[in-house]
Amino acid sequence: MEDEAPRIEIPSPTSDASDKMVFLQEQLVRFLSQYSMPLLEASLVFSKYTRQLTEALTAHAETSGEALPEILAEPWPLLGHEAEASPEGPALESLLDNLDEDRMDILDTILRTAMTETEMPLADALLQLRQWEHLVRSQLATAAGTGQLFSPLEIPDDW
Repeated sequence: MEDEAPRIEIPSPTSDASDKMVFLQEQLVRFLSQYSMPLLEASLVFSKYTRQLTEALTAHAETSGEALPEILAEPWPLLGHEAEASPEGPALESLLDNLDEDRMDILDTILRTAMTETEMPLADALLQLRQWEHLVRSQLATAAGTGQLFSPLEIPDDW
């Protein structure tokens, strides 16, 4: 008898928003842990989605004569980290040449599919991705060298 992986039920579009957010969180934690996704790669994918969702929600809010709340509109501040520009380090080209595009595409697909299949409200998706963005930015801020950019994203146990 073969051991089958447990089937994960995708919340329906009529499910509670919290069920959809839990589903997205579980998918992200599972993938990022299983594939030891490097910090830099995760950062680029989360950045893409937070930018796209922010732009879409801002445009919608403006057409309604409203403004997006700051918690959604802006990246969350990093506490205890000074913004230091380091002139040292590898060229951007060499960093980009070492990215695993396939792994980034898989994370992209997981995000897109989880949000689309569950019809997750964009504000809920953005709020959840802001948490991931904050985690990634916090780790990037403490990276002391190029090697740490390609170290796996460290996911706290309580996530």
